[in-house]
This record gives sequence, C-alpha cells and structure tokens, in this order.
Amino acid sequence: MNRRIETLRRMLRLLLAAVFAAAGALHIMAPAPFLSIMPPWVPAATGVILWTGICELLGAAGLLLPPLRRTAALGLSLYTVAVYPANVQHMLNDIGSGTGLGWSYHAPRLLFQPVIVWWCLFAGSLVSWPFRRPPETSGPPGQG
Repeated sequence: MNRRIETLRRMLRLLLAAVFAAAGALHIMAPAPFLSIMPPWVPAATGVILWTGICELLGAAGLLLPPLRRTAALGLSLYTVAVYPANVQHMLNDIGSGTGLGWSYHAPRLLFQPVIVWWCLFAGSLVSWPFRRPPETSGPPGQG
C-alpha cells in the first residue's frame, strides 16, 4: 500500500510541477490576461503578475528537488490561497459583464482551489490524508 501511495505522490508531484511551470511561463510571457482579472485593490499589478510567475517557476523547480520539496510545496499551497481573490475577481468580471466565461467554468474552478492546496501539500509529503490509515491497535478499545 505504501509503495502505491508514493507512486501516486510522485506522479501527482510531476504533474503539479508541470502545471505550475506552464502557468509561471504564461504569467511572464503573456501577462495581459492576468492583468484583466487582477482585483483593483492590488498595487503594481504588472509587477505582481511577474513575481507570481517567478514564484510558480521556482515552486515547480523546488518540487523536483528533494531538499527543497517540502518548502516548495508549502509555498505553492500558500500561493494558491493568495491568488484566490484574482479567481473571484475573474468570476465577477465575467458574470457581471455577461460576455465572459459562465458559471460552468467559474464554479468548478473556485471549488477546485482547495483541492489544489491539498495537492501541493500531498505532493510535497506534508500530508498523507486520506491515504494513510490510522495505526491498528491490538486489544479492546482503550487498551491500544
């Protein structure tokens, strides 16, 4: 069982690194779409987008380097929480204007964000839930 979990963790880590690397490259090479969804209260939006791209690239690389893996995973999970307001702003822009993507895109995206946070933590070996079983006890309850 443990070997299967570690194989799953490795595959999810590689996929996650690829996704964050692609997103980071897009933030740097094509920032315009990200500017349009940036909440208006964010200062220096262009710089923030550049730095988020750099963070995504560094996080992706860190996931692949065992000495940095746990730190990168924690950083990417916090990053995923930090960019949630931009995803909400994107939804408000689209739904409010009626010209963008609808609920069928935005609802799953917003609901999937906590899964991405877990994914980062699982890929970095910071959590094992829901795969690790609690230790078995021998004997009746209360005597384990």
